[in-house]
Amino acid sequence: MYLYAKMLDMVSTLLKERDGQAMVEYALILALIAIVVIVALHFLGSGVSTQLNNIATNINGA
Repeated sequence: MYLYAKMLDMVSTLLKERDGQAMVEYALILALIAIVVIVALHFLGSGVSTQLNNIATNINGA
């Protein structure tokens, strides 16, 4: 009976460690996506802003 309890304890510990590992992996993926979005907005932001201003100017002028 002691061996069975010890094995259950070991399995539950491994499952907990895997959940923690998966959580870290998801956090790293989200951080990478956030960095990519920030960089894309930084480089595309002024171009998009210019285009939206041109559209607004053309709409108001019509």
